[in-house]
Amino acid sequence: MPPGTGWPGDPATPLTRVARTSAGVRRLASGAADVAELDARVSVCRACPRLVAWREAVATTGRRASFADQPYWGRPGPGFGPPGAPVLVVGLAPAANGANRTGRMFTGDRSGDWIYAALHRAGYATQAASHHGGDGLELRGIRIVAAVRCAPPDNKPTTEEKAACAPWLEHDLQLAEPGLRSVLALGAIGWDAFLRSARAVGWSVPRPRPRFGHGAEAVLHTSSGREVRLLGSYHVSQQNTFTGRLTEEMLDAVIARL
Repeated sequence: MPPGTGWPGDPATPLTRVARTSAGVRRLASGAADVAELDARVSVCRACPRLVAWREAVATTGRRASFADQPYWGRPGPGFGPPGAPVLVVGLAPAANGANRTGRMFTGDRSGDWIYAALHRAGYATQAASHHGGDGLELRGIRIVAAVRCAPPDNKPTTEEKAACAPWLEHDLQLAEPGLRSVLALGAIGWDAFLRSARAVGWSVPRPRPRFGHGAEAVLHTSSGREVRLLGSYHVSQQNTFTGRLTEEMLDAVIARL
């Protein structure tokens, strides 16, 4: 879906600057004046050829039969939630037929059903589910981002793709810092990506480096000396939720600590 074509909540316009290389990502991320500009630039990024080809192929010829009559976003997933939120959620990447379809992080698939139901129970989300970009869902006091902003094949971005995308998350942290209280990392990749980004922007990370685990907690200090708590949760993937490795009670308990 090209920018500026009327998609609900599209942060970009035809004039939004486009990153086409990893150097371009770093330059445009660091130059974004606010969250709105950062999200707009994220949403049109074309720096990783493999990811661009995959997300667009899924959006045109690779749709699931149950979504065949629906338009697909087919672009990187911008952050979702209000700027300046005191809580940040960091996940892995959009799902091919989830956020790559809806345009909003963690919506439109089984993982989204889990996280938004839990956020609704905790008072952070106005609805318990979200299936498309115009369904009215709003977040309050929480913002959701990802380590990688494009849907990757087999849910496995390469090391190079993760590195190319890192500046988007780094600047998300810098913009969030003045009011940020706590961070929820979904899965080990989200945990590691957050810690790498925090260190990259000058935050103090405990040594030895905090280890991921469900319910794990660490305290970091921002470059201005503010305290931010990091909490870990098993990812809301079907592999974890279907097998009972992650239960609703487990997820609710971690979110309550945010």
